[in-house]
Amino acid sequence: MSSASERTDPRITRTITALQRAAVELASQRPVSRITVAELAGRAGVTRATFYNRYSAPLDPLVEALYADLETGHRLEDRRRAEGYPGPELLRLAVAEVADHVERFAGVYRHALDDPADRGVYDALVRHFNDYALTFLARATGAGLPAPGLPGADQQVIAQFLAHGFTGAIKAWLSDPSITKDDLVDAAVACAPAWWAAAGASAPPKTVDQGRR
Repeated sequence: MSSASERTDPRITRTITALQRAAVELASQRPVSRITVAELAGRAGVTRATFYNRYSAPLDPLVEALYADLETGHRLEDRRRAEGYPGPELLRLAVAEVADHVERFAGVYRHALDDPADRGVYDALVRHFNDYALTFLARATGAGLPAPGLPGADQQVIAQFLAHGFTGAIKAWLSDPSITKDDLVDAAVACAPAWWAAAGASAPPKTVDQGRR
């Protein structure tokens, strides 16, 4: 996760942005596991030493870029929650935002899907959804919300179940051309537990920390 000084130093910001953009461009052409640091640094216009000052592998800036885009959707969800959107509508819109994200980075996700050596992209997606689910559950239980059926089971297990299930649904969508984005959204909403929508509508906004990778 970026420090405060990194976020305010325009040179560092430009370097990070360039490396993230280069990672997305290259990973949209072929699996990120086949991208070299030298190639990525060259595309970004920086030295290998500059790359290694922050990252260890091309997957790292790629995941950072993916998380940043997903986080934009979470902020939109928080605004909608604050505006009083009903739980079921919030759920559908949140799932649709993720589907839109996958479409924006379709090349990245499809290349990762086809290469067994490239599982890091989907592992990162699972971690993202796991962190989001844990934050959601902590926010809901901490607020003492009147959410029908809010589970009392282990939250780590619940979060992993939801994260792997949603990531698996995305893989199924991308693997089968006959499955549409609307099919994905419909299926994910149908599989979501009833307590998710009930808790989500009234939970106070809180952005998930995407610094963990």
